[in-house]
Amino acid sequence: MSTGATASDTAGRTPAPAPLTTDTVRELLSDRKIFPGVPDDLGEDAELVLDSLGLVWLLHTLEERHGLVVEPTDEDIAGLTSLRRLTEFLRAAQADRAEGGAGDER
Repeated sequence: MSTGATASDTAGRTPAPAPLTTDTVRELLSDRKIFPGVPDDLGEDAELVLDSLGLVWLLHTLEERHGLVVEPTDEDIAGLTSLRRLTEFLRAAQADRAEGGAGDER
């Protein structure tokens, strides 16, 4: 008798995505439609200003590449002022979704 997971235990479930890292978010931002000319050495706490179109494209790209749907509130958007804060926000949304929470309703 096996003590591991069986096919029926994992049927219908998708594996948990890898947690978003600062480097992953930096890579997403480097898309020319999101943040043209983002420096490779953008510091985690450097001021980050995304325009509305860049934010929409970032969220679209995030969904396409990572399957994560995020709908930030105005308050959330106001707090996305650095690479670190953006990464923390997206990690929290990812964790909410993984726990079956309202990750796509943020």
